[in-house]
Amino acid sequence: MSQSDMIVLTDVVLITAIVQRGTADQVVQAAQEAGAQGATIFHAHGTGVRQKRMGLLGLTINAEKEVVYIVAPAEQGDTIFERIFVCAKMDTPGMGILWMTPLEKMATYVPHEIAARFGLHFEGRNEGKGEGRK
Repeated sequence: MSQSDMIVLTDVVLITAIVQRGTADQVVQAAQEAGAQGATIFHAHGTGVRQKRMGLLGLTINAEKEVVYIVAPAEQGDTIFERIFVCAKMDTPGMGILWMTPLEKMATYVPHEIAARFGLHFEGRNEGKGEGRK
């Protein structure tokens, strides 16, 4: 793939959720039902003020977490964000944290027939393939 085949997407957001271990699959399913196309999940170990206070009381807090990254169009961001919040029970103390960050631009492989549905134009070599921008 040459630089002329790069499709740069703008007006996208990165939704990051840090949730209790074992919850990520449910979070991703809820996000996909809200319009997300996919997600990246990885394991993490977290600590914080809450664990220190709870530790003094003799309660055990699981420090093993799962981190979920979802890139989505900005117009779908709020819907996906809210669905994750509800699914992960983030209104309960200690269940996790969720944030959304606007991305200036992102690039990934997008099949040309799908890019055309979003109004991305292709010029140049390789049978009309080229740079596209949204």
